Amino acid sequence: MTTTARQVVIIGYDQADLLDIACVADTLDAANRLGAEPAYDLRLATPHGRPVRSSTGLVLMSQAAVERVRGPLDTLLVVGGLGHLTAAADADLVSHVRRLAARSRRVASVCTGASILAAAGLLDGRRATTHWAYARELAVRHPKVTVDPRPLYLVDGDVSTSAGVTSALDLTLAAVEADHGPELARLVARWLVTYMQRPGNQEQLSIYVKDPPPEHRVLRRLVLHITGHLDADLGTAALAARADISERHLSRLFLDRLGQPPARFVRTARTEAAARLLETTALPLAAIAGRCGFGSTETLRQAFHAHYGISPSAYRLALRAGPPSAALPAPSEAVPTDAVDGRG
Repeated sequence: MTTTARQVVIIGYDQADLLDIACVADTLDAANRLGAEPAYDLRLATPHGRPVRSSTGLVLMSQAAVERVRGPLDTLLVVGGLGHLTAAADADLVSHVRRLAARSRRVASVCTGASILAAAGLLDGRRATTHWAYARELAVRHPKVTVDPRPLYLVDGDVSTSAGVTSALDLTLAAVEADHGPELARLVARWLVTYMQRPGNQEQLSIYVKDPPPEHRVLRRLVLHITGHLDADLGTAALAARADISERHLSRLFLDRLGQPPARFVRTARTEAAARLLETTALPLAAIAGRCGFGSTETLRQAFHAHYGISPSAYRLALRAGPPSAALPAPSEAVPTDAVDGRG
């Protein structure tokens, strides 16, 4: 490596997640192989330079002792894993993360690595994300951090946080694009055989892979009706009439049990169904809009962009041609609850 190489230090510890480390390291290594200039100089740093046992049981050798690493650094990245709380309670490790962050151009975490950044005070006053299953825990332990469990990754100034495991790939591809441009990011994505760089504001969990339909009998029937009849009238009034309850009671059920009003749930279900049709069929946008209950292709386009940060046409094109250009996109605003009625 030349003296101008971008110095990247990945912080590991016992019970760190192997995939968190590999997603970042292999993506940057692929960028080097495909012509990144300046290249990335990668080191795995661990407490006292000891080997670390990952959560899989596989042991990784360290290239540096955290205590001996000096700046300046281009990127400091802390990974997550089952050992994140133990690592976050290690005062020496947290102190060195804080020290190195001050000497780094940018700081990032993968998954529950956000716990360690938060323990170092690096997320105070910032928006941050983490694996959806640990978001509430992070918010309770660190009330000065605004925790958003929805996005794949968030960029707040010079600090980035990402969701669980493979979202590290999306975060790192975005970093490569910010450093070297969209063409290299596309080449890296193709080399890694990942068909698309997902925008950071894409939600971690699709409505179709989240928890099973709610146990509440009325709400369960409504959810199954919505996901099975997307082209029907799914306005609040129609849904309330179908369940034989008041609109106010319907809204309260959705907010209490699903954390969102019925209109937003419907819009999300329709948008994600449209994404699946874009992925699996050659149907024109007008046909997809009709099948998914959108009143027009323009309504579909607006909903799709609000949810995924990209247009339906660009999404379909990206599936064929590689990752779209997305230079660290900002999180999308919440979809207004009054923006949806019966048909988009």
